[in-house]
Amino acid sequence: MSLHRFSFSFMMLIFFAASLVVAATTAANPKQQTLNTQKAEFFNPKLPPRTLSSSKKFEGSSNLVDLRYHMGPVLSSSPINIYLIWYGRWSLSQKLLIKDFITSISPSATPASSPSPSVSDWWKTVSLYTDQTGANVSRSVVIAKEHSDTRYSHGSHLTRLSVQQVIANAVKSAPFPVDHRNGIYLILTSHDVTVQDFCRAVCGFHYFTFPSMVGHTLPYAWIGNSGKQCPEVCAYPFAVPGYMGGGGPGELTPPNGDVGLDGMISVIAHELAELSTNPLVNAWYAGEDPTAPTEIGDLCEGLYGTGGGGGYIGQVMRDRKGRTYNMNGKKGRKFLVQWVWSPVSKACAGPNALD
Repeated sequence: MSLHRFSFSFMMLIFFAASLVVAATTAANPKQQTLNTQKAEFFNPKLPPRTLSSSKKFEGSSNLVDLRYHMGPVLSSSPINIYLIWYGRWSLSQKLLIKDFITSISPSATPASSPSPSVSDWWKTVSLYTDQTGANVSRSVVIAKEHSDTRYSHGSHLTRLSVQQVIANAVKSAPFPVDHRNGIYLILTSHDVTVQDFCRAVCGFHYFTFPSMVGHTLPYAWIGNSGKQCPEVCAYPFAVPGYMGGGGPGELTPPNGDVGLDGMISVIAHELAELSTNPLVNAWYAGEDPTAPTEIGDLCEGLYGTGGGGGYIGQVMRDRKGRTYNMNGKKGRKFLVQWVWSPVSKACAGPNALD
């Protein structure tokens, strides 16, 4: 696969295998679960059989994962500036939810009294990555500027190249500065916008802009709202493919009541983590082909808590209204965000880990 995340074919294989394994274990022990069904507190539920969770390290851990540093830059300058492009029609509440997640990354956004685990704690793992000078990825992330393209300037279907043209328009019309050093240009498309390979092969992707298209080389990411197009692919586990019927935990209730948007937030997290540690596709990744790198989000795709793997998302929390989450953000927000690979523990890690 080239330059994309959340491979559709990979998910199909995982879900198919998971449905067979989980169906068999459920029949043998119908009380097995990985979901915290108590009020919003941590406790130690029954985890998947040890055949699925044989290590005390987080699922996904392996000494065989060859994640290496390729001498390129990471986003170490502080703060990391997010330049948001809202493509299509977005409601104010949708924008606020996404912005609350992004601004929850910085430690200053989460007061000491805020519940743990937090989004800021999650980003600590991302900040463990360094460049060749020893400088860490910045822990401070801010939304520097926003631009709304409500007129669908490049139509309701975008290609990978026209995504760059949307960014070029924003830069050339001067809503956005050229920020080579610590900028991320984040384009988010509304539910009625189709994008090349969206749902079929990707839920989001990141790369850098071409000087011939934008005039500059700038790290960027695109993520789409899958709520009306393919929630069972890009908003899992808030929507579940039909072929998984009876073979998994069932769809979970999104923490903010919006399947598409809550699913989108985890993809945004995935892409921001990878862009910060591999902005020009020459820093941190596994594999020999930089055009198809396996990055810190890819290694932990589908893992949200301790005991995850083999179709299990891991232990998460559920509040009194049945909403599922694994970390807290600003303004009392709750989010379900996938884990990322830790260069220290050589395993997938998250702030809600129990072991």
